[in-house]
Amino acid sequence: MFGFEDMWKFLFSFLLVFPLVVIIHQSGHLFFAKLCGCNVEIQIGIGKRLCKIGPFYIGKLYFFDGWITYKGLHQEKNGKVKRILVYLGGSIFNVTTIILVNSFILQGILSPNIMLYQFVYFSVYYVFFSLFPAEYTNGCPTDGQAVLKMIFNRRFEKDPIN
Repeated sequence: MFGFEDMWKFLFSFLLVFPLVVIIHQSGHLFFAKLCGCNVEIQIGIGKRLCKIGPFYIGKLYFFDGWITYKGLHQEKNGKVKRILVYLGGSIFNVTTIILVNSFILQGILSPNIMLYQFVYFSVYYVFFSLFPAEYTNGCPTDGQAVLKMIFNRRFEKDPIN
């Protein structure tokens, strides 16, 4: 049962663990986008932009999701496979960190604790919803929907890759 004594765990997870998962996810997109030679802008959180760190913009509500804008990744120039890798890059990085954390626990390098559990939980959650094929209300596709549209040669209402 969730009690008052659990609030610190919730706040820690919501304000630190979840944003870390978002940063790892967006870094995966960044990695593959840079590999394909495009310019990237990443927004972590929503609301007024507080600061910029490299390609990352941090929003006032930094713990509330994130997104990425790609420039210079054209289909005819880079091909479908590279675009698909860019879309899947975030989930690839999240799954990699899940495997690493579990491997380190199994090898005794890390000891299992609630924070690592929550990190893996939020990572699985983020991968699931980013790969779930759907479109947001603003017309932008999830990563999974973008990959399906790439495979079946369909256009996006709003293409996050310019």
